[in-house]
Amino acid sequence: MPNDEWHLDMADRHASEIRGLPVIIPDGRLLGTVHDTVIDVNNWSCTHIFVSDPPDELVEGRTHVAVPWTWVRSVGDVVLLRWFPQTPIPRNL
Repeated sequence: MPNDEWHLDMADRHASEIRGLPVIIPDGRLLGTVHDTVIDVNNWSCTHIFVSDPPDELVEGRTHVAVPWTWVRSVGDVVLLRWFPQTPIPRNL
């Protein structure tokens, strides 16, 4: 298997492992569920996670949210964020 294909398979496998996990903001509230990830193929690292169906009290209009990977504190049974902006996030920034 060529080296590029191996890296793509590894990136897909790791990204797929966090899909569907709950995302918890620092104050303990549920933000939503990991829907997808953004992978930087130049260095094979995750840059963002897309969180679906956030509650209206956190994100106005329940718009899906792109969360920078640098905000992630840990990943286990849940994705725990180290930081999240003041809520609610308005629909039109």
